[in-house]
Amino acid sequence: QEKLDMSTYPVESIRNFSIIAHVDHGKSTLADRLLEITGTISKTDRNKQVLDKLQVERERGITVKAQSASLFYNHEGINYLLNLIDTPGHVDFSYEVSRSLSACQGVILVVDANEGIQAQTVANFYLAFEAQLSIIPVINKIDLKNADPERVEKQIEKLFDIPTDECIRISAKQGTNVEKVLQKIIEKIPPPQCNTADPLKALVFDSTFDHYRGVIANIALFGGEIAKGQKIVSAHSKKRYEVNEVGILTPNEQPTHKLYAGQVGYLIAGMKEVTEAQIGDTLFLYKQPVEPLPGFKSAKPMVFAGMYPLDQTEYNNLKSALERLTLNDSSVTIHRDSSVALGAGWRLGFLGLLHMEVFNQRLEQEYNMSVILTAPTVPYKAVLSSAKLKKEYGKDQITIISPAQFPDKFSVSEYLEPTVLGTIVTPHEYIGKIITLCQDRRAVQKDMLYIDENRVMLKYLFPLNEIVVDFYDALKSLSSGYASFDYEDAGYQSADLIKMDILLNGNPVEELATIIHNDKAYAAGKLLCERLKETIPRQLFEIAIQAAIGKKIIARETLKAYRKNVVAKCYGGDITRRMKLLKRQAEGKRLMRKIGNVEVPRDAFIRVLKRETDK
Repeated sequence: QEKLDMSTYPVESIRNFSIIAHVDHGKSTLADRLLEITGTISKTDRNKQVLDKLQVERERGITVKAQSASLFYNHEGINYLLNLIDTPGHVDFSYEVSRSLSACQGVILVVDANEGIQAQTVANFYLAFEAQLSIIPVINKIDLKNADPERVEKQIEKLFDIPTDECIRISAKQGTNVEKVLQKIIEKIPPPQCNTADPLKALVFDSTFDHYRGVIANIALFGGEIAKGQKIVSAHSKKRYEVNEVGILTPNEQPTHKLYAGQVGYLIAGMKEVTEAQIGDTLFLYKQPVEPLPGFKSAKPMVFAGMYPLDQTEYNNLKSALERLTLNDSSVTIHRDSSVALGAGWRLGFLGLLHMEVFNQRLEQEYNMSVILTAPTVPYKAVLSSAKLKKEYGKDQITIISPAQFPDKFSVSEYLEPTVLGTIVTPHEYIGKIITLCQDRRAVQKDMLYIDENRVMLKYLFPLNEIVVDFYDALKSLSSGYASFDYEDAGYQSADLIKMDILLNGNPVEELATIIHNDKAYAAGKLLCERLKETIPRQLFEIAIQAAIGKKIIARETLKAYRKNVVAKCYGGDITRRMKLLKRQAEGKRLMRKIGNVEVPRDAFIRVLKRETDK
C-alpha cells in the first residue's frame, strides 16, 4: 500500500468539522455523499451509512460512535484536506458529540425539512455555540413531498439567530446541492490555529482495541509532526512508546509517512494495556514535554445498573471484555460490586438507558458475553448530621449508589436526589397530555415557548429517577412519536426518600431493597410483591411476601402452601373427625413455617430485578 505524503497540506488548507443533528435527520447519509463527491469512496448503491461500522449501529439504524474520515477536495485550484467527524444524535451519546467538537473548528448543523427543529438539535447547537465554532445550517430531505424548508428556515432564524439566506437546502439521499456544502465549509470554517514548527502536541480523542496490534488511538495534532520510529510519552501515564504506524482514516486506515499540525489521524504505538490510551490524554515527544491539553470533563453517569456474569466461571472473561469495551466507550464508569444472590460483578454507570442497552448489545455481539443487568438506579446523596458518621466517612455528604449504603434517617439531615432540565419539543395539539405526564412524574415547569404556530418548546425540571425507566417511551406514545426529548444535568435537590425492604416470612431480602420517593412507595411495593408472588416457587408452608418501610408494612401478598388432602379417608362419620385431621395438618404447617427458610432461586431474582418490559 502506497504511503501518502501529508506535507502537501499546510495548516491553511485544512478544515476540521463535524456533523451534528437530531436523531434520523440524515447525518450519516450526508457523510456518505461528502465521501463520494470527494472520491474517498466509490459511488455505488451500497453506500448506506458507511461510517456506521458497528453491528449495533447497522441493526438499529442509529449512530453510536463518532467516526472520523479525511477527505481531499480541490476548490479553485487548491487541494484541501477536510477532516469530517460524524456524530451520534441521541441524548445518551451527547458526550461523544462534545468530545468530537474539541477536535473541530466548525460544524454542519443538519435539520430535517419535514420535522423541523427537534430537542436534540437545540442541545447540539448550544454545545457547538459554547465551543465558539462556526456553524453552517443545512436543511436536509427537501426531496420529501411534505418538506417545508421555508418554515424550517424561520425556526432556525427565531431560535438560533442565523439569517435565513445562510441556510443551504440539500437532499443528502439524492445528492442535490451537496457540493455547495463543501464550498461553504472551505469559505466559512477557519483553519486550525497551530504550527508545524512547534513541539509535538497531540490529543487522543478516541481509541479502539485491535487483537493483533493493541490499542489504536485517534489523535488530533495541535502542534509539531509525528512519524514512525519517534519516541513519544503520554502525559497521563508518563509511559514511553515507540510509534509503529501513523496514518489517516479515509474511513479505512491509510498509513502515511508523517502527520503534521492541524491534521487528524490514527496512531499505533504498541500500547498493550487497554487502560493506557486514556481519552483526553496528551502525547508529546520524549525529552520535549509540553503543557498538556485541557482534555475532557469526564462524563457524568446518570444511570447505574449492576452487571453480573450468568455463571461465576465467566467472571474473568467478562472482566477483560468490559475493559476492552470501556476503552472504546469511555463514558461508562465501573465499580466492583458483589451481591449475595448474584455473586461478584460490577456497578456500571451509563449516560442513559439507550446507552445501557447498546452497551449490553455490544458485549453480546462483539465479545459473546451474556450477562445479567439489574434494574437501573440513579445516584442519590445524603447530608449527614451525626458526628459519628461524619467522622467515619470523613465528609458531610455521601453519594448512595446502591440501597445497601442507604443511611438511617435519624443520622441524616436531608436526602438529595439528582435532577435534570428536560427540553420537550412537540406539536401543540399534544400539550395537554404531555403536561399531565410531566406532572405525574413530579416535574416543575420552567418555560414554554412557541417556536412557530404549531410547535412548542417546553422546559421542565425533572427528578432523574422519574424519567430514567420509561418516560421517553410514554412521551413518544402520547404524542404519536412527534415529540422529542433532551435533558441535561441540573444538580441535586432535597427529596423525601425512603428505603423499601422486601420481607419473606419476616426476613429482609437484601437484593430486593430499593430507594424510592415517599409518594411512590405504595404503588411500587404492591407491584414488587405481586411480581414476587408469581416468581417464587410454592413451598409446603405458606410464605408472606411483604414490602416494608422501616417497621411499617405497606403491601402484602400471601403465597399459599401445598397441602396434602388429609380428609380423603373420611367418608361419613361425624364432622369432628374431619376438623381434627385439618387441625393437625394446620399445626404441622405452622411448625414447618417456623423452621423453614425461604431461598429465593436465582432466576426469580433475575426476573424481578430485570427492567419491566411488559408493563
